[in-house]
Amino acid sequence: MAASPRFRFLIIALLFHIVYIFSIFDIYFVSPIVSGMSLFRVERPTSSVAPADRLVLFVGDGLRADKAFQSHPEPYPESDDDLSPRPLAPFLRSKVLEQGTFGVSHTRVPTESRPGHVALIAGLYEDVSAVATGWKMNPVNFDSVFNRSRHTWSWGSPDILPMFEHGAVPGKVDAFTYGHELEDFSLDALVLDYWVFDHVKGFFAEAQSNKTLYNALKEDKVVFFLHLLGLDTTGHSYRPYSKEYLHNIKVVDQGVREITQLFDKFYGDDRTAFVFTADHGMSDWGSHGDGHPNNTRTPLIAWGSGVAKPQLYPDEVAPGHDEYSSDWNLDHVRRHDVSQADVAALMAYLVGVEFPANSVGELPLSFLAADIREKAQASLVNVEGILEQYRVKEEKKKATELRYRPYRPLGESSLTPDRRVAEIRQLIEAGHYEEAIEESAALMKVGLGGLRYLQTYDWLFLRALITIGYLGWITYAFTTVIDLHVLHGFVQPSRTLGGSISFLSILVALYASFAISKSPISYYAYAFFPVFFWEEIFARRGSLVEGRKQLFGHIKSRGSLASLFFNCAAYVGIIESLALGYIHREILTGLFLLGAFWPAVYGISFLQKHASLSATWFLSCIGMSTFTLLPAMKTEDVNLIMIGGALMVVIGVLYLIFEDFVLADFTWPEKSSSTKNCLSRSLLGIQIGLTLLAMVVTRSSALALQAKQGLPRGNQIMGWFVLVASLLMPLAHRLQPNSHYMHRIMVIFLTCAPTFVILTISYEGLFYLVFSVILVGWVRLEHAVYEHLSVDRATTKPANGQTVKPETERKLASPFRPLTLHDARVALFFFVLLQAAFFSTGNVASVSSFSLESVCRLIPLFDPFSQGAMLILKLMIPFALVSANLGILNKRLGVAPSALLMVVMAISDILTLYFFWVVKDEGSWLEIGSTISHFVIASLLCIFVAALEGVSAMFIAGVEVTAAPISSSSSVAKALGNGAVAETLLDKANGALEKLAAVEEESETDVS
Repeated sequence: MAASPRFRFLIIALLFHIVYIFSIFDIYFVSPIVSGMSLFRVERPTSSVAPADRLVLFVGDGLRADKAFQSHPEPYPESDDDLSPRPLAPFLRSKVLEQGTFGVSHTRVPTESRPGHVALIAGLYEDVSAVATGWKMNPVNFDSVFNRSRHTWSWGSPDILPMFEHGAVPGKVDAFTYGHELEDFSLDALVLDYWVFDHVKGFFAEAQSNKTLYNALKEDKVVFFLHLLGLDTTGHSYRPYSKEYLHNIKVVDQGVREITQLFDKFYGDDRTAFVFTADHGMSDWGSHGDGHPNNTRTPLIAWGSGVAKPQLYPDEVAPGHDEYSSDWNLDHVRRHDVSQADVAALMAYLVGVEFPANSVGELPLSFLAADIREKAQASLVNVEGILEQYRVKEEKKKATELRYRPYRPLGESSLTPDRRVAEIRQLIEAGHYEEAIEESAALMKVGLGGLRYLQTYDWLFLRALITIGYLGWITYAFTTVIDLHVLHGFVQPSRTLGGSISFLSILVALYASFAISKSPISYYAYAFFPVFFWEEIFARRGSLVEGRKQLFGHIKSRGSLASLFFNCAAYVGIIESLALGYIHREILTGLFLLGAFWPAVYGISFLQKHASLSATWFLSCIGMSTFTLLPAMKTEDVNLIMIGGALMVVIGVLYLIFEDFVLADFTWPEKSSSTKNCLSRSLLGIQIGLTLLAMVVTRSSALALQAKQGLPRGNQIMGWFVLVASLLMPLAHRLQPNSHYMHRIMVIFLTCAPTFVILTISYEGLFYLVFSVILVGWVRLEHAVYEHLSVDRATTKPANGQTVKPETERKLASPFRPLTLHDARVALFFFVLLQAAFFSTGNVASVSSFSLESVCRLIPLFDPFSQGAMLILKLMIPFALVSANLGILNKRLGVAPSALLMVVMAISDILTLYFFWVVKDEGSWLEIGSTISHFVIASLLCIFVAALEGVSAMFIAGVEVTAAPISSSSSVAKALGNGAVAETLLDKANGALEKLAAVEEESETDVS
């Protein structure tokens, strides 16, 4: 096939998948932010004041609810009494028992710092795509409690505070941050929290001598924000059940006590409200980001001015408790759960400012120390803010829709928002406060339902458009494969004037509707691809007809038809099972156990001829099947790291010893060639040495970090040296290239081995070893099977003795053999191995937030993008191995370089389309986060494959795959073994050409 159609296909694939990945954000997660709304707050007579003059917000970043309330032994015991469990946050607990109200604040995915703080402070849930800017100092372009306050002072992380400082009215928010150098994961993170507490104390000490600052602090409607990052950093490094994390809870509790006493002493008026919560929780493995309950449940404790006292039930279990809080020893205190956005509404009410624009939080009345009339008024004001958002959004939607369909509960004349608000106000004036609160709650749900309706207004159209696009891509990909790799392009596209006008008219109509609706520019791209794909399919309908004859024309008997249907059902079943494998990794275990017996399908004679190869395949499949039974979330195990590295070194040494045996297709050669390749063997020895050096450095770094000694500077420099040097070693092999495919595979294996040692925390190194073995076994076994079948068919004459000369001549127009139904199985094996490259050592949760032990050996300071790049490098290595081995297999089977890859790209989007339809934006946070991640990963796998096509070409450039002579005298079989079918056939006479055509026709019949 020509290079241009191949690259054209890959570019289209990349563009299509990159664009369509963002479709779920345009459909399911549209930004809720709008402008132009009126603001609302509880209006009071001039003689009355707000519940509190000031508010202090403590955010324990990464603090789980259960760890905040449970009892644990002293983390660092000094006596036997310290071994008895006790609350680690006694001050906060005292507020729960005596002075305040508590509960669990439920966050939404993604459970990351920016979305969590936006929900707490602004009262809205950002669209999920905003997490991409979660660590940037970009302005927060929406309203917040800070922006509504008279002034806000904040202390904490440079990754969080500047977002709110730069996004507020200039001069309204002051942010005091420490330097990034303190965010060192290799050191004790307590220094981060101590810094905050010490600087708050110093700030108030300065106010005693600074009259301007003193007067500003004495104003009302002021907010103080203390961001405490130590718990998050400690949890990442040591896990939330570690003594370090538990001790950090004690430090935070003591700091909150001291700051509370400082405020009481400075003001002395009991007019301060305090709120303690967290932006997100943390899993047992020290990660967050996904929707696991441990990540979405955070503590919420409020006390002070305007906050209700605890509701006690001495002789019974108080309302609100469940199994989750059964071991907190707080059963007699009522638990009040809220959604995270509700905290913003609570803070706005307490300090007496307007509810932030775009806030969707529901004011938690149970937290308020107010009379029933005040609660009724506050509830109504809360509802008015929601309805104002609905009004503005509806007006904007009406202005852009040709035929707007109003939200029925708020669209009828008797149910208009203004009328319902007026009725509630009349209830309050009449003294029917309970009824007013109930009506407000009901109207709140209707208002939120209206916002939901407007948010999902375009769902049906967009989902249908995206589905048609994916179906078009799948059909287009198969059409391209048939045209280029089955028919070798001899059928030209056939376009008609009527067809072109029809498709162009559809595109123009869609674009016109988008222009009238002022739709985002992404909509135009979503519409372009379906029209483009289906127009191409229509133009190549001749290729589909001819391809059907080539691939299925020989199927005439009922038995053949039944066999085809059975194989297709099994094929689709395996693909569907991979969809379940995204949730249940054990599915891959079953597939590998099933695949272990694959060689037996070809009979005893094949097993006897390839006994060692079949045994290697069987054992490697058994080995691969074990990894998906191991936990995806791993803890650091230096011993496993060393075992994996040692086995990599052993493989390298064994190759050096038996190089001649391996390069002679695992037979003993008559003459050794090792002396001719001294430089190449020396470079392999250097690669083995780099792997050994990586083991030494990794062990030293891991032990130093575990001992909290920090990362030795020499270790960091040496780690980077080994990483970079090992990845550059393939360039050195160009000095004395060895083009044998097995030598190239060993070079690639040793190139990535040090990286896997350095970035491994557990059994990943063992996986890398077994995965490399199974890939080599797959390449050799596929060739052996193909050779076995070809030899058998070459000795079998067609039943009718007829040939199809024109068909063969068309095939010879390309230097590669055409694809057959047999190659669909090769593509399926590749697809399964592609899934195993990721899910054998991880799952969605292990990627959404990863463990930092490995990256801290190179980057000890907190830098999410650099650390994320290290994770991506580690994840990409198995994909690169699969791609390189597929490239070698293409050569051994004599097919075009991208032929099988294009088949895989077509079938992979069957999974993508399935995951697109199961994406959720409601339900449990775990379901929401998982469905988003599944869709994105399924899409990215296709992008990875397309991108790695270039990597594969680079890895296997110049590789020779000539095998040992085949025992059969068939020249066809020899050509197949050399991966040069067409070149051999072109040298044959016309009689041999006709015989080959008959053999190929019979081959297609047998394979199906």
